[in-house]
Amino acid sequence: MLVLTGTETPMPTPTMTVAPEAVTPGFVGFAVIVIVLIAVILLIWDMNRRIRRVRYREEVRVELDAEQAAHAADEATETDADLPIVRESDDDPRAT
Repeated sequence: MLVLTGTETPMPTPTMTVAPEAVTPGFVGFAVIVIVLIAVILLIWDMNRRIRRVRYREEVRVELDAEQAAHAADEATETDADLPIVRESDDDPRAT
């Protein structure tokens, strides 16, 4: 019936029951956030340094393994080249 007559129900206006200073973080909250931010930045920096060090170690390890394999292949080639050529007739005493 109220809708038909055009009168509206009045809306209550909100009133502040808590002091605005009590619900804001203030300087202490700001200082804590800054400390957490600095700690996170330092942790990320340290993590990047450690990951880079591991990556460099792996690259060096791969290079050393490749050098070792090349050196072993060179030694095998040199050893084969230094061996005298042996013919069957030289080893067989019956050949004479």
